[in-house]
Amino acid sequence: MITLTLPWPPSTNTVWRNVHGRTLLSRKGRQFRKDVATAVAGQHQGEPLAARLDVVVTLLPPDRRKRDIDNHGGKALLDALTHAGIWLDDEQIDRLTIIRGERMAGGQCLVEIKEAA
Repeated sequence: MITLTLPWPPSTNTVWRNVHGRTLLSRKGRQFRKDVATAVAGQHQGEPLAARLDVVVTLLPPDRRKRDIDNHGGKALLDALTHAGIWLDDEQIDRLTIIRGERMAGGQCLVEIKEAA
């Protein structure tokens, strides 16, 4: 099992922008990808995972605001982990569980990855 501690993910609603009919990664999205790549490099070395996977995401929000957990633990996070080279493609995920944890100053995201049974 691989366990990663990552920065608080931005909402999927803020990660993508439409510019002149094209969909682009926003400044916030690019920064999050860089932050995740740095965090992954410091916590996991090795080849990208190639097996079918079960992933558990625990979101530790920075404050008490209401949030849809799928906006923070979904596409933007999984795409950033793909970009960081933790797995070949997020298509490999057979089971994704997103849990809202306790508040934490600054927010944080814990990701547990294991091979699917």
